[in-house]
Amino acid sequence: MESTTENIVQVETVPLWIGGKPVTAESTRTGEVTNPATGNVIRHVPMANAADIDRAVEAARRALPSWRDTPPLRRARVMQKFLSLLHAHSKELARLISEEHGKTIPDAMGSIERGIEVVEFACGIPHLLKGEHSENVGTNIDSYTLRQPVGVCAGITPFNFPAMVPMWMFPVAIACGNTFVLKPSEKVPSASVKMAELFREAGLPDGVLNVVHGDKEAVDAILNHPGIAAVSFVGSTPIAKYIYETCGRSGKRVQALGGAKNHAIVLPDADLEYAANALISAGYGSAGERCMAISAVVAVGDVADSLVAKLKTKAEAIKIGPGDGSNVDMGPLVTSAHLKKVTGYIDIGEREGAKLVKDGRGCKVAGYEDGFFLGTTLFDGVSPQMTIYKDEIFGPVLLVLRVDTLDAAIDLINANPYANGTAIFTRSGGAARRFQNEIQVGMVGINLPIPVPMAFYSFGGWKNSLFGDLHIYGMEGVKFYTRTKAIISRWPDTGTPGAGLTMPTLG
Repeated sequence: MESTTENIVQVETVPLWIGGKPVTAESTRTGEVTNPATGNVIRHVPMANAADIDRAVEAARRALPSWRDTPPLRRARVMQKFLSLLHAHSKELARLISEEHGKTIPDAMGSIERGIEVVEFACGIPHLLKGEHSENVGTNIDSYTLRQPVGVCAGITPFNFPAMVPMWMFPVAIACGNTFVLKPSEKVPSASVKMAELFREAGLPDGVLNVVHGDKEAVDAILNHPGIAAVSFVGSTPIAKYIYETCGRSGKRVQALGGAKNHAIVLPDADLEYAANALISAGYGSAGERCMAISAVVAVGDVADSLVAKLKTKAEAIKIGPGDGSNVDMGPLVTSAHLKKVTGYIDIGEREGAKLVKDGRGCKVAGYEDGFFLGTTLFDGVSPQMTIYKDEIFGPVLLVLRVDTLDAAIDLINANPYANGTAIFTRSGGAARRFQNEIQVGMVGINLPIPVPMAFYSFGGWKNSLFGDLHIYGMEGVKFYTRTKAIISRWPDTGTPGAGLTMPTLG
């Protein structure tokens, strides 16, 4: 919801972070940040305009030359101090995330730890930036490569991981010698500002990391700003494609990670108890608001009835409540609008003929009647033609599709336009090996439901789940945030070679 400064209730306004300090936006437009468990407005967030974006980019541009020329070892030392401060303040960050997003404190802590792993990876930047060297590629001629920063970079991140996804981007970019403008989701703005404060406390020079808030106006100002060289994005597929195409027209580097419809195959030989527990965790963790959530279970052969029965029992046992509550398994959805959207998909699933095994609509939590709660929902008998299968729901809605063979399961997944993550549950090494080789998906789990790679690998899907050539973080992140320069050199002792107009050779 958006309002003007004249009509809003007086609550805290989250600042922009530009040039190493909190600043007030020039824009007078603001949005509301709600606590999803209570429905109350807890903060306002400025909706940055082009002038605000220009201020952030200018601060990053001014900071670039000295930070770019700072030796990688010194940059790594700042990163190490930042790492220490993140550990010290992880509980504070988790409380902010739970308060604005709704996820449980343990879930928020886990996501912070996965982000911290990327910072740990970035601490090794002196080694990661090493180029290649070849001596005597020709007579007394050496050739080598350098990895150099691309300039001012920007990141546009989603609401579902307020700390983790930003940490997929800015630590690697900054360690590589770039400066950065981060636009987190306006729904969950506070964690990014806190991380900027901690990074400055770690010794990061002013202007190297800047945080702006806003909606499409801010996004378009970033995409079209001539001072920004590279843009990273995580979000829905339509926006990812828009960002990719817009940046491409102006020659920007872009990695745009889009939506998902992640499948998990369960074969008849699988350990059903283990598989069911894993699927419950992957489907309903963080209220299903994960780009790596399993939302479609493909039951093969006669395993379906037993699997659905186990899923139903386990889904009914999940305790729903506020994210900071004790023994709570699943918190609310992020906003009332998102609750309405996900509930609408359950309505559509019923109308289109899917069997509603467990209905999460109408969930009420005592003492939190105005919260954005939706219970766990389970559909069986889903077909690929149904809307609930074709669309990314992004909520605690798990679908079961039934097929006869592994061949049919692989064909079903490969026909889907999304290709972010997938999993298989089986005791057969042969089936697993075939699956990992034939499936056309970017990240694959074998008896693991959420195959998010460690920070020293990289994260990214295929097809409509990724626009751009390089995945995020890991060595692909280093490649994205640097340009390779090839150098060939000769230091002759005497004289100068005679002039020649033929193609130079090095023999």
